[in-house]
Order: sequence, then C-alpha cells, then structure tokens
Amino acid sequence: MSIYHDEVEIEDFEYDEDTETYYYPCPCGDKFQITKEELQSGEDVAKCPSCSLMVKVIYDIDEFLEEEEVIPLTTKVELQKA
Repeated sequence: MSIYHDEVEIEDFEYDEDTETYYYPCPCGDKFQITKEELQSGEDVAKCPSCSLMVKVIYDIDEFLEEEEVIPLTTKVELQKA
C-alpha cells in the first residue's frame, strides 16, 4: 500500500502533447509526471523524479482508452465494381 502526498484530478495537470505526459507541481520544486500510456493501462500514480513523493491521479479511465480503428467491410457490390 502506497502513501500519497495528495490526490489530484487529471484536469489539474498540465499536458505536454510532444511527450504525451501530464505534469503537476511537486513541493520539492520539480513536477510529478505520468504518461498518457500509463493512464491508458490503468496506472493512477504520478511520481516525482526528484524526490520520493507520489500523488494519486483521479481520472476516468474510459476517457483514456484508445478507440479501436473500425475497418469497414467491403460489400459484394463494391467487389463487383472493382
């Protein structure tokens, strides 16, 4: 069981599109961080790389799940035209 410094809503984090990482200020002066990929896999702990503090991230995992690409089925009519 982990002890969290705080619980923080994902909306309070800053998002960096280039690294696909969410950041939140840490009391030590650095920033807690968690990646979009970690959130998609169900991870809910953002860690500070400079100290031992961690925050629990409050978010709806359904908003982070990637939608599967839907490939339309080719109809018989489309095949006949080809």
